[in-house]
Amino acid sequence: MKIVHMATHAQCNGNGTVNAMVDLACMQARAGHNVAVASAGGAFESLLRRHGVTHSLLHQSRQPWRVPAMVAGFGRLIERFNPDVVHAHMMTGALISRFGNMRRRFALVTTVHHDIQKSASMVRFGDRVIVASHAAGDAMLERGVLPDTLSVVTSGTIGSPRVPGRQPPSLQLQHPNVVCVAAMFERNGIADLLHAFSHVRQTQDAQLYLVGDGPDRGLMESLAEQLGIANCVTFTGFVADPRAYLAEADVFVFAAHQAPGPLVISEAREAGCAIVATKVGGVPEMLENGSAGVLVAPQEPMQLAAKLGWLLMDSPVRAQYAARAKRDLERFSVQRVCTEHLAVYEQAISQSERRQNRPSTRRAPVA
Repeated sequence: MKIVHMATHAQCNGNGTVNAMVDLACMQARAGHNVAVASAGGAFESLLRRHGVTHSLLHQSRQPWRVPAMVAGFGRLIERFNPDVVHAHMMTGALISRFGNMRRRFALVTTVHHDIQKSASMVRFGDRVIVASHAAGDAMLERGVLPDTLSVVTSGTIGSPRVPGRQPPSLQLQHPNVVCVAAMFERNGIADLLHAFSHVRQTQDAQLYLVGDGPDRGLMESLAEQLGIANCVTFTGFVADPRAYLAEADVFVFAAHQAPGPLVISEAREAGCAIVATKVGGVPEMLENGSAGVLVAPQEPMQLAAKLGWLLMDSPVRAQYAARAKRDLERFSVQRVCTEHLAVYEQAISQSERRQNRPSTRRAPVA
């Protein structure tokens, strides 16, 4: 199969959409498919090359004056690569793929990585629309995506090509501690976590490690100062391989306001963390509806503080949740993610061929 992935960039900066795309492209190439990534480029280009994935430079932007250049570049890419499938991971790529080639002979697959964004509705133009959870699927049905075009492929990171084989060295973090790995956006609940942690500190001498960077970092640092907890909160900035922090976390917290299927939950489960997470999007599905992690309401700092304090104080219960997180991890493998995506591609190709009323020229997939 010849596959083109469309993404805005290929930077190694903690962007979950890009991370998922890179994992998928590398695994598909490893499976013997002819795979290309079209983006503005970035540090992941070398990893893609090592896995046999071609990178094609294609700047994608929402600025109207860039549209002619984007359409022309996409046309050249399609003429050169002649793909069976174009997989668009972001809104701009979906629109270019759908309307930039009106006589397209490829199947178009789109993925909703962030259903919180209004632009997520634009992905409905795909022959198949992929979501990372059943909750995200319900949200997209409400936005007008047709049920017979929707596929659920849940997230997974175990065996990721992005992760080095060797474990990172120990960090010797202070204990007890709470660790959060998330970009510094208010929508990721960082402010809620800081407020919650300020209450935890009233009864426990704990440390908070915030692993990630982003546009709201300055605001979050100021908030930590205002709450009087700056001396026990560490802002690490972006860390490409956060496994060392996860390995030493007493409690891992995910406090986002919305998340269709966050990769970091898979990473925290693989690390065997005791997890506290907000009950949003696909998070309950990824935590077995509370069996593999403690679920709390979003934007409720006091509830979050109560659960964090409970796990920090009760080491036997914390150990139970850590053990549950490590169970049944096969569902989070990148191999499973790759296999299910390829099955969706086959469906998309069949739908595209019926739409164009043309016979298939492809060989049947090898079982």
